[in-house]
Amino acid sequence: MPSILAVILLTIIAGGTGSVKLVRGFKDANVICNVGDNIWLYGLYICPDIDTIIYGLAGILDKERGWGIKDDTFNSLKQLQMLGLDTWFRIGDKDLATHLLRTEMLREGKKLYAITKFISNKFGIEAEIIPASEDEIETSILTEQGLIHLQEFWVKHKGELDVKGIIYKNIGKAEATSRVIDVMSNSDAIIIAPGNPVTSINPVISIEGINRIMQRMRDKVIAISPIIGEEAVSGPAAKYMRALGYQVSPYGIAKFYAKYISKLVIDESDASYIDAIEDEFGIKVYTTDIMMRDEKDEHRLADFIKSVI
Repeated sequence: MPSILAVILLTIIAGGTGSVKLVRGFKDANVICNVGDNIWLYGLYICPDIDTIIYGLAGILDKERGWGIKDDTFNSLKQLQMLGLDTWFRIGDKDLATHLLRTEMLREGKKLYAITKFISNKFGIEAEIIPASEDEIETSILTEQGLIHLQEFWVKHKGELDVKGIIYKNIGKAEATSRVIDVMSNSDAIIIAPGNPVTSINPVISIEGINRIMQRMRDKVIAISPIIGEEAVSGPAAKYMRALGYQVSPYGIAKFYAKYISKLVIDESDASYIDAIEDEFGIKVYTTDIMMRDEKDEHRLADFIKSVI
């Protein structure tokens, strides 16, 4: 196992607001980003998780909302609403520019990875942000109203509908790009960020190629729990885990990731789960304060992870 000084390449698997805080803590780690949240809306291709990582590293993220650009205005959205469009997905005027550029570049035949790299460079970001796949994957939630896109479930319906199942459309046909495979294969450690395991991380690690590498490199993979006690740190992770039959606890997280990870970081208040996790899943458990309340906490947790990988 490499020492801290020997680690030359860290890769973070990321998605959602729970991931961007950890990514900011590392700053220079490569990031493989979830594309299951992506959605065509208003004639634009929107990549919420990719953009959250970009804006977070660029220092312009609206931290209060957890997505979008801080101090943005919504004049375009108001105009769309006046014209009769259902504007449940709120895009700010500055944020709109990103989606317009991305969509135009896609129509020119450019790939999402190249587009993401171009936009990242414009924001002066050094870390490499890599879409998990060039193929379109859609995470959908099965509810009493039928199957709806994750964004519609979480944003339009505020996560209030009962969850009967989770579907990852096209996941069986999606492939990891050669760049994703290369970065992961050469990583000294792969870190699963504390994003929602069901809708932010699973659409990444279920992709053919990524799935295989994760299992082959299990001894180099470490996850950070997004659960403290029996509650999610943020978002609907608990609701999704229950829908899939997983216990909402660090034990449930360990079970969810068992075939992929050899190490798990949980909150210090959850030390009572250590023996069960280590005995049943062969996962080494580390405890610390996993809450990231500010920039200092983000760097503190990143430093702790570096010390145990």
